[in-house]
Amino acid sequence: MNETRDVVVVGAGPVGLMLACELRLAGVDVLVLERLAEMDLTVKAGAVNVPTAQALSRHGLLPELQEQHDASMARMATFLRGMGAEPRPAGERLVPGHFAGIQLDGAAIDLDDPAFQDAGPAAAAWFVSQQGIEIVLARRALELGVEIRRGVEVTGFDDDGVGVTLDCADRTVRAGWLVGCDGGRSIVRKIAGFDFPGLDPEITGRQALVEMTGAEAVAPGWHATPTGIYVYGPMPGRFLTVELDGPPADRTAPITAQELEQSFRTVTGVEVRISNVLSATRFTDNTRQVPDYRKGRVLLAGDAAHVHSPFGGQGLNLGIGDAVNLGWKLAAVVRGWAPTDLLDTYTAERHPVGAWVLDWTRAQVALMRTDPRSRALRAITTELLSTRDAATAIFKKISGVLHRYDLGGTHPLTGAITPDLELANGTRIGDHFRTGQAVLFDFTDSPAVRAPAAAHPDRVQVITTKPAQPHTVSAILVRPDGIVAWATDTSDTTGLPEALTRWFGPGN
Repeated sequence: MNETRDVVVVGAGPVGLMLACELRLAGVDVLVLERLAEMDLTVKAGAVNVPTAQALSRHGLLPELQEQHDASMARMATFLRGMGAEPRPAGERLVPGHFAGIQLDGAAIDLDDPAFQDAGPAAAAWFVSQQGIEIVLARRALELGVEIRRGVEVTGFDDDGVGVTLDCADRTVRAGWLVGCDGGRSIVRKIAGFDFPGLDPEITGRQALVEMTGAEAVAPGWHATPTGIYVYGPMPGRFLTVELDGPPADRTAPITAQELEQSFRTVTGVEVRISNVLSATRFTDNTRQVPDYRKGRVLLAGDAAHVHSPFGGQGLNLGIGDAVNLGWKLAAVVRGWAPTDLLDTYTAERHPVGAWVLDWTRAQVALMRTDPRSRALRAITTELLSTRDAATAIFKKISGVLHRYDLGGTHPLTGAITPDLELANGTRIGDHFRTGQAVLFDFTDSPAVRAPAAAHPDRVQVITTKPAQPHTVSAILVRPDGIVAWATDTSDTTGLPEALTRWFGPGN
């Protein structure tokens, strides 16, 4: 059986699904192949950052995201009450985040900092699990007409037109492009022969959701002990342990209740009995990154392109960011109005972000070590993070509000995620990306601003309105991924024609 598609995406996790949604929104024929027959229920990421929430909001998914957030908050409240603690009052914002297991104090964070302003309502919908994101994106993909085939394993491919061989030798899919979103052990990365340099692991982490008894004496939250690091909660039966005595002998071996009990006791010092393992995984601090996210017609996104420890909760967000950045660019190449050179900007923009995350996680492992020098450094870091300036600076990193690309230009917004301003017509900036097009916002009703966009009617939509509240910016050109490509605070349109041509072709 043979068939032809524009793009084949391998992996139906959040990254693969997000990429498929972006491609399909732009009219690309995309097929998603997933090795697993059902969604992976292993407990993983538990929260998203601001750029991830904004990306889903631009798809019109904020109500579903908020629903997932509210359900998670309700489960956490149940857990805290069960531990004899009272959850925060309704309406009081809970600020998430930790660095190396040092929990940030929400009261110490300056949420009036300019970096947190204009993020829009998506910033309040952050407490969403990886499975929750996958559920939301799977629904969206099906609404857009994406075909997702589960229980199908890729066994090989060539990169001459990309002929993808499936688990049966007589099943082949021909595609213009192949994207590996198939995780840290990516078969796509291995078959394509991407280099994957980095550092070997030195820890063994275990994360599980279990039914157990004897945990009444375990304090919720993150804690350092003489034998490692652990976190208990924020859901009943959920815990994570970190032991720094080397990587596991066999990371792929089944995880037993006995192994989890032993690790829990070793790190916490509390005797527990685990009667049922609902979900469990091992992880390490193996940190690696491919030097280039593309080889010919094969591209990588998410953990297929970079692996690291989960500390700080950056992995899911990093992968979603890859998908959002790549999606519209690959669609432009597939549809023929952009040269393949546009795909070079994918690695150029995303590789530095991935490299930062790897360093961010390595630094946290250094602070988790149990030797006297590391523990002295941890004590000093804990003291620093209790201050307003340090807590705010770290939370700005964790929340992703400082995220930007170096696109040149002189305006401070260029390369940053667009502010999600409320507009005078009752909409927000983020409401205008449902079609997958770029958007030029003309806030001063200026023909000079609108004129250059007339050559790109099918690629750039123009919105003429004013911000609901006074703002310094008078016009902004925003790429489909929410990144500001050009902006001005005056009537000067210098650089706008060049930005339009650079990102959306020469036009008609």
